[in-house]
Amino acid sequence: MRWSGRERSGNVEDRRGMGGKVAIGGGIGGVIILVLSLLMGENPLNYIDTSSLQQGEEQSSPNAPLTEEEDPQGYFVGVVLKDTEVVWTELFQTQLNSTYQEPALVLFTDGSQSGCGYASSAVGPFYCPADQKVYIDLSFYADLQNRFDAPGDFAMAYVIAHEVGHHVQNLLGISDKMRAAQQGLSEAEANRLSVKLELQADFFAGVWAHHAQKMENILDPGDIEEALTAANAIGDDRLQQQSQGRVVPDAFTHGTSKQRMYWFKKGYETGDIRQGDTFSQEQ
Repeated sequence: MRWSGRERSGNVEDRRGMGGKVAIGGGIGGVIILVLSLLMGENPLNYIDTSSLQQGEEQSSPNAPLTEEEDPQGYFVGVVLKDTEVVWTELFQTQLNSTYQEPALVLFTDGSQSGCGYASSAVGPFYCPADQKVYIDLSFYADLQNRFDAPGDFAMAYVIAHEVGHHVQNLLGISDKMRAAQQGLSEAEANRLSVKLELQADFFAGVWAHHAQKMENILDPGDIEEALTAANAIGDDRLQQQSQGRVVPDAFTHGTSKQRMYWFKKGYETGDIRQGDTFSQEQ
């Protein structure tokens, strides 16, 4: 990805080095381990007990942002976030006749408090609709390369764009509608709706890549393949097979590798928000 020397977003909050703790309910340890494998969930509060934690947010460092040479990963994240701001501001105006509200992105180490409570870096990158912020521990970049065999800067860009996709869903009211629809459903039925939401976020990540390339010429050869490799690596079926030796479709929350790759690719190829209705389509 062509990111070096480019403009970065002013909406990055740097909390790295501040630490943080997670309170986990006594009876869900096994579930937590599974969720940590699945990664990239929209709302880690489904799995984290925050009832005993104090409310309020950590304050980010007042220091000036580090330079690209001092902090290449942090700089990279700021550039990707800026690209999402440019693209979604344009698409909200031209395709939705609306105004895009930019999210903040919080960099943290080990754990951090959000509007959704405390969460550990082990949960992976996540979006909190309560405060409209994306949370990322940059150690996840190493996880992509080493644990999931999905190297490359655009693999990480896809992860960021996916979480921003959840912000888009929040702004459009899609997330609220899905949570309302989940009320009273069985766990398996509720999970199927969660999969639809996650696949749409993958689609929105592809839409972003389509328009960022047209507007900013950001892609190097092989970048889309990097994103597809990452999508394949974090499919529910592959993660379950690796972690427990079997696949349990009713426990899927993010979609299979095939589904995640399909919807990212569809978003990238079409660039059309209207073609991302994952809730009424089967794939």
